[in-house]
Amino acid sequence: MERRPVALTIAGSDSGAGAGIQADLKTFAALEVYGATVITAVTAQNTLGVTAIEEVGTGLIAAQIDAVVSDLGVEAVKTGMLSSAPIIETVAERLKAHGLDVVVVDPVMVAKGGDRLLREDAVDALTRLLLPLALVLTPNASEAEVLCGRPVTTMEEAKEAARAIAALGPRYVIVKGGHFGTDAVDVLFDGERFTLLPAKRVATTSTHGTGCTFSSAIAAGLATGKGVGEAVADAKAYVTEAIASAFPVGAGHGPLHHFFGWWR
Repeated sequence: MERRPVALTIAGSDSGAGAGIQADLKTFAALEVYGATVITAVTAQNTLGVTAIEEVGTGLIAAQIDAVVSDLGVEAVKTGMLSSAPIIETVAERLKAHGLDVVVVDPVMVAKGGDRLLREDAVDALTRLLLPLALVLTPNASEAEVLCGRPVTTMEEAKEAARAIAALGPRYVIVKGGHFGTDAVDVLFDGERFTLLPAKRVATTSTHGTGCTFSSAIAAGLATGKGVGEAVADAKAYVTEAIASAFPVGAGHGPLHHFFGWWR
């Protein structure tokens, strides 16, 4: 068989396997790219919440990146949970050192159950060091509010936020609409124009890992050579179907069904 494109996720581990590294690997596999990982933190969590977090040392994080890139080659990178300023600094430095520029940044700040996954003092490092390296940035409304310092509760506010965040360095900004409005309409800004990506809101509690899955699906599309617009649209369609197809897991916010196209 010929070589498959490689997508690398740099993120935290979710023991419940609904979000983080586990969701990213499921997404990469479902979308037929080879997934590699750099684990930045280990969390003890399930569908009800996060009970413990232990960060991986920055030296080991850097070594993981170097090991993957030097041998496997990487077509696209997705970053997720980078919980501290030193971790963000390390990841940004290694991305630049290896010339990795197809980077999808999911600015993970809070878990689905409300547990904080990004330290307050790390927001500045995220803004200064990682956002300028992002080809695509995928904040939800709450994350966009933190990054731009203004409310995001309407479509017009989402557009204003996307424009303000784009000024911080990302080439494309997608403000996800799952947290406002009657339908889940994402706003994509390319620096000049806005594109709206609508989808009907699905009445379900199976939404754990939605953001991780969306950003990793974009990275998978980019790894296969798709343009940003096509990769984003395809990722939106994939996530929407994965939510609608979800089966019950746990007593809280369950995961998506990443393999809806494969399981009978």
